[in-house]
Amino acid sequence: MNKLTVVIPTLNESAIIADAVTSVRKVWPNAEVVVADGHSSDQTVELAEATGATTLKVSERSRGAQLNAGAGVSESEWILFLHADTRLTDESIEAADAYMGRDDGQLAMFRIQFNEPTLMLRFSAWWTRFDSVFTRFGDQGILIRRSFYRDLNGFKTWPLFEDVDLVRRARARSGVDVLKASVVTSSRRFQRYGPMRQQVHNSCLLIQFLLGADPRRLARSYPVMKD
Repeated sequence: MNKLTVVIPTLNESAIIADAVTSVRKVWPNAEVVVADGHSSDQTVELAEATGATTLKVSERSRGAQLNAGAGVSESEWILFLHADTRLTDESIEAADAYMGRDDGQLAMFRIQFNEPTLMLRFSAWWTRFDSVFTRFGDQGILIRRSFYRDLNGFKTWPLFEDVDLVRRARARSGVDVLKASVVTSSRRFQRYGPMRQQVHNSCLLIQFLLGADPRRLARSYPVMKD
C-alpha cells in the first residue's frame, strides 16, 4: 500500500478519537496518523497518543489552522484529511490506494454513507457521487498530493468552510476526482437536531458563504447546531 499521512482535526472528541485512530491503523497499517487538536478540555490528546497517533496542540482554535499544522509535519507524498467521526471502509482504502498510484491524480474525495441513515440522509448521500460546490465537504475525506496542497497554499485558517474553499480552489486548478467508493460518517448532528432542520441550517450558512459572508462570522451561529 502507498504511504500517506492521515490528519484528523479534533476538539473535545474523547468519546470517539481512540476508535478513529485505531480504525485507520487497522485498515492502513503504514499510515502516519496525526491528530491536530484545538486545545480540547477533555482527554482527546491523551487517548490519541495512547492509540499511537502523533499529536499536535494547535494554538489557533480553527479547523483550518489545525489541518495546516497536521499537514506541516507530514513527509508523505499524500495526505488524507479525515474528520474524527468519519470511518474508512475496505472499498475506500482500495480506491484511495489505486488513485495514489496514478501519475495524474491531485485531489480526490469519497462518496459518503451515514452510519444510521434516514431516508433523507440516504438521499443526501446519493448526491455525493457528483462534484459541485454543494456536494463536497470535509466529512467525505480530502485525499491530496502534498505538492498540490502546497501549490494551493493549504487551507485558509477559518473555523468554518475551510474545506469548501480548498476544494473550490483545487477544482479551478485541476479538477476534483470523486472516487467510486464510500466512507461512513456519523449522523449524530442530524439525529440530535433532526435531518431537515440540520440540512436547512447547513444550506443557509453555505449559501451565505458563497455570497461572500465572512466564515468567522458564520461560525458564531454554527455552534448552535454542531456537536
